[in-house]
Amino acid sequence: MGRRRLVGGVLSRVIVLLVVLLAGRVLWVGGAAPAWPQTVGSTKPEIGEQVAILVGAGDIAGCQNPQGALETAKLIEKIPGTVFALGDLAYDAVTLGQFQNCYGRSWGKFKARTRPALGNHEYRERSAAAYYQYWAGQAGPSGKGYYSYELGTWHVVVLNTNCEAAGLGGCASGSPQDTWLRQDLADHRGSCIVAYGHHALFSSGIFRSHAVHPELKRLWEDLYAAHADLVLAGHEHSYERFAPQDPEGRGDPQHGIREIVVGTGGRSHDPLGLAMRNSEKQNYDTYGVLKLTLAPQGYTWEFIPEEGKTFRDSGSGVCHNRAAQEARTSGRPN
Repeated sequence: MGRRRLVGGVLSRVIVLLVVLLAGRVLWVGGAAPAWPQTVGSTKPEIGEQVAILVGAGDIAGCQNPQGALETAKLIEKIPGTVFALGDLAYDAVTLGQFQNCYGRSWGKFKARTRPALGNHEYRERSAAAYYQYWAGQAGPSGKGYYSYELGTWHVVVLNTNCEAAGLGGCASGSPQDTWLRQDLADHRGSCIVAYGHHALFSSGIFRSHAVHPELKRLWEDLYAAHADLVLAGHEHSYERFAPQDPEGRGDPQHGIREIVVGTGGRSHDPLGLAMRNSEKQNYDTYGVLKLTLAPQGYTWEFIPEEGKTFRDSGSGVCHNRAAQEARTSGRPN
């Protein structure tokens, strides 16, 4: 009799444990997993139906020397998902034929799954005609270059950071792009948000007039007010990750935007100067791509270097809007 009770008790505990584990699995698949902490070097999320991959870099193909772009293209070949291209895609390409011959030889093989942004080198021809001809509807409305799309449970915003480009109307408050951005973010209130464009608001590039672009502050203010999570940029041919911060450059772990500069697509390398406030990781001698894994509760980032290089960077962060929603539901302060 005693032995039967012992066996029965053990079986009961095993059944309860199995039920708990199964319930946890169902919650994760259904998108109800707990929010992730913001950490560096953390493990990747479990891949499920609601997880999406966004991978890419900026400053890609040197038409006279495409080797770096060919090396980073080898990395993307092994990674599924949507490709982001952060501008300056084909140096010295002014015509459509030149663009096809330069960019097309390397990252062009991913054209069907790429969502590009305009760089300053695309404007070597005043209207960026070759860029718009090559990408057609994939690059947003011709003459504007800013647009947005959905990726998994995330809202992705592509900015035209060439604020002085002819016909754009600038990036200041009340500009066409600012007006569009505020409306776009209002239409996607509560979403997890990643934005990208060519230039950075924050960078430790050695030539600050080239690296830092205060004209983007208004767009950052729009994103910050909407609780955006990430901003990606290029222009500086280096890698730099910042801690979450507000548009003034003040650290804000709870609500700040994490900026990652990843101008490492293969064109060349730029030196970095003294690290700016909130700069957490820097490298200026490695080509590579940034892989983002976007899940309902948060994201992970991973910098993957070209073959033969060892520099890496990885970590994770929460989705601000999802964390706020869960805090309201549970009654916890956010």
